[in-house]
Amino acid sequence: MPAASAGEPLLTTAPGGPDNRTVAYFYDDDVGAYAFNLVHPMKPHRIKMAHNLVTNYGLDKHMDVLKPDRCTPHEMTRFHTDEYIDCLARVTPETFDEITGHGQRFLIGEDCPAFDGLYEFCSISAGGSLSAARRLIDAKADIAVNWAGGLHHAKKREASGFCYINDIVLAILELLRYHSRVLYIDIDVHHGDGVEEAFYTTDRVMTASFHKFGDFFPGTGAEGDKGKGRGKGYAVNFPLKDGIDDETYRSVFRPVMQAIMDWYRPGAVILQCGADSLASDKLGSFNLSMRGHAACVAFMRTFNVPLMILGGGGYTIRNVARTWAFETGLACGKEMGRDLPFNEYLDYFGPEFKLDVPRNNMDNANSREYLEQTTASIIDGLRNLPFAPSAQLHPVGLDLPSHSASSSDDDSDLDVRLSSRIRQTAPRPPAPSAGAGAHLLEAEYDEDDEEPESTWRRKRRLGQSYITSESRRRRDELRERRERFAALAAAHEDEDCGGGGGGGGVGAMDVEGEEDEEGPHARRSAAAGGAGGGGRQKRTFFRASRLDVRQLLRAPDPGLAALGYAESDAGHGHGHGHGVAREWTPSAAAGL
Repeated sequence: MPAASAGEPLLTTAPGGPDNRTVAYFYDDDVGAYAFNLVHPMKPHRIKMAHNLVTNYGLDKHMDVLKPDRCTPHEMTRFHTDEYIDCLARVTPETFDEITGHGQRFLIGEDCPAFDGLYEFCSISAGGSLSAARRLIDAKADIAVNWAGGLHHAKKREASGFCYINDIVLAILELLRYHSRVLYIDIDVHHGDGVEEAFYTTDRVMTASFHKFGDFFPGTGAEGDKGKGRGKGYAVNFPLKDGIDDETYRSVFRPVMQAIMDWYRPGAVILQCGADSLASDKLGSFNLSMRGHAACVAFMRTFNVPLMILGGGGYTIRNVARTWAFETGLACGKEMGRDLPFNEYLDYFGPEFKLDVPRNNMDNANSREYLEQTTASIIDGLRNLPFAPSAQLHPVGLDLPSHSASSSDDDSDLDVRLSSRIRQTAPRPPAPSAGAGAHLLEAEYDEDDEEPESTWRRKRRLGQSYITSESRRRRDELRERRERFAALAAAHEDEDCGGGGGGGGVGAMDVEGEEDEEGPHARRSAAAGGAGGGGRQKRTFFRASRLDVRQLLRAPDPGLAALGYAESDAGHGHGHGHGVAREWTPSAAAGL
């Protein structure tokens, strides 16, 4: 098959040709600020270089350029273990030995070092792929691009091959909520072992990987690795040898992918475009040109299936930036000119300053017989599979609102969202009168876009329920009523208590309307005993009662008790307490 020349348009090499697709391009400017270490081959800065080419070519005018949401720890634990995510969130170069047991767990070996900002870098990478999946699910885009993703080696509980969080698995799990089948394609020079391992036993995800096999990392991906159990046959591996070029790569990629698309019928496709399969890569051993690599993107674009394009490997960063920028143009239906526009990293692309990654004179170790035999074996294996396996219908959980709509303070965001929810669902208390306790009632909630004085103020306001407010209002009214009766009793005390008295024979009532335990008889005895004693006793009063004030303040006759008259004879005690006990000095009538 003839190679695509530099002037041959890739967008017409497969059925369908150019069309107008809606493309969502996810990019976070912070991703280029992280570095594994000075000598590590993985350079996140390559993503920023590719984005700079994209914008200077004017591709941002033909697609939706979006900043993705950061992936949360809860979203990461949909695949990874809690202990592993906790390690990523806490580990630093200083605490590496303590947290990882000197490199014996979680971060094993030198490929995945602990560097400053590790967790933030992972949240950007995984957040971009999750945001791309949701964009496809919502039908707001036909193609979604996230060059910060594609980290296909990460395992459930450990990092591997420069990959810490497997954003691909997280994106596939999100797509599976709405699609019965998802196809994952890997054109990285390394086998996508992390993704294959995650879905090795299911038929809802088919993985197809074209990679170098042999004495090469990670050492997996033999043709005979086809899956297990229900997933038997749904792991497709095409092992390749050194030096494969554009013509031979296309001769195996297209027939295999055409057979898979015709037989498996996926609802969405994820294409991992690792650029370490390019010629002259520092860690790769293939001989693909930029156009040969991009031909895979152009071919998969023709199937009119929701397509997610991710990054991956690639360690000659000037070639990575060129290729990913070119493939972004293909996703938009645009082929860019070979002359590079002026950009911030123009010096990286010298001395030719062209949008091209040429092949070299490397020998191709892949014979035609080997490639044809492997292709036929894979296609025959696909014919033995059920056509378009379906999944049982199941209810889809509610989509959580994106936390990007609120401010960056996580605690404050939660307060605002909860307070908004309370306003919608919680009943309002009845409006109080202008009197008792009105000033102590809970204030109205502020709007969501308020500028709060402090986070603690909003937390206190959030913690005050309407039940607490109502009980406080009743308690304040009760206290004010008690104080009012006590004040009335004190005001009339000096006028009406002019002497002793036998206690009126009434039991004291508390403010709740219940008699004291002593009762009227015990208090009459105490009053009579006080009348027989000598000396002036201090006047005291009990809690206010609910009797009429005139009856309450009626003064007893101090002489009758001394003459032996009973209280009932005096007509003053009617079995009711007056709320005020008065003590007096014995008068001369006591000796009569």
